[in-house]
Amino acid sequence: MTRYVLVAAFLLLVPTAPALADDARDSAKKHVEFGISVAQRGLWREAIYRWDQAAKIDPSYSAAFNNLAVAYEHEGEFDKARKAYERALELEPENQMVRQNYELFKEINDRTSRRGSR
Repeated sequence: MTRYVLVAAFLLLVPTAPALADDARDSAKKHVEFGISVAQRGLWREAIYRWDQAAKIDPSYSAAFNNLAVAYEHEGEFDKARKAYERALELEPENQMVRQNYELFKEINDRTSRRGSR
């Protein structure tokens, strides 16, 4: 009897899984949008916080990682920026905006690194 109750309980939970994923994405999107609005006002630390929260809420949301990378780059945290860009590309390898941002980052970062090592 207990086994049937557990199976029934599991079956009741299964249809809610996509709804939970949608809720997570919606919440993450709100953080991303708020992060964009504060970044536009020059509040980069707050933007980083919001985009980091979005990435934690929905670890499959590449936009959160892309924006986080841009913010880390802006703040001079290049190792963190590289990791965030790479994660965004892992999630969406065909996303041209992320790819373009990362390629530009690498070009500028590599050029700066070469100058610093002279």
